[in-house]
Amino acid sequence: EEAVVSTSIADDAMHVLEIYFGAPPDEAALRAAIAARTSGTVADAVVFEDVAAQDWVAASLAGLAPVQAGRIVVHGAHDRTRVPPNAIGIEIEAALAFGTGHHGTTRGCLLALDLLAKRGSGARGRKRVRWNEKRGFRVLDLGTGTGVLAMAAAKLLRRPVLASDIDPVAVRVARANAKANAAGGMITFICAAGAAHRRFRVGAPYDLIFANILLGPLKGLARPAAALLAPGGKIVLSGLLPAHANAALSAYRLQGLRLERWLTLEGWTTLVLTRG
Repeated sequence: EEAVVSTSIADDAMHVLEIYFGAPPDEAALRAAIAARTSGTVADAVVFEDVAAQDWVAASLAGLAPVQAGRIVVHGAHDRTRVPPNAIGIEIEAALAFGTGHHGTTRGCLLALDLLAKRGSGARGRKRVRWNEKRGFRVLDLGTGTGVLAMAAAKLLRRPVLASDIDPVAVRVARANAKANAAGGMITFICAAGAAHRRFRVGAPYDLIFANILLGPLKGLARPAAALLAPGGKIVLSGLLPAHANAALSAYRLQGLRLERWLTLEGWTTLVLTRG
């Protein structure tokens, strides 16, 4: 009970097992235990070595560099000083919820958001209407995780956001993150599964919906999410492997949405669809 075990497959021919002890183990007893369960060859190959003491949290954070997606920079507390003065900084610490901006799915959604905000939502008469100036503009983030997308939308568009997650721990983490990023007053977080919660209908229709989940849940969300989308509204889907993107696209096309943009980043695909 005093050991921590790590295992990995280095290649097809090698399986690596590492055991970390808080105090030096009995090497002879450990070799005997391994030999009893495998073979003498494996037991003889075991190597014992000391691990130098260091601040492992600091070491792991040092490798977690800021992520830039257009005007949005997602960073940890250790990188506050590295955020450019003209960027929108979002501070996130790795915790018990998904989404630090380093994953291709989250970054793909952030890039899509930045592009949409720059381009605007279309025309009203002869006057072009920017997304962050549109009156009554509403944003919904389904499966918010740490709240990265909700905070980015609130800060970039300067509009209120409704964000949900099926995991109550994620909702608590996201709410705390929004407060720490001075965005708590702009985002309402709720614990809900899918898109059928009464609170979603109260706020509908939405001009922008995020759903960064996985193929199965995204397909199940196609009909209820499309029903919440305003005419001309956009929905950003991610959490998709390139091979799965067409399956998700087909489900949303059946709901009357059309593909506007297809982004592939770090082996993951993000789709931007619109209700035309």
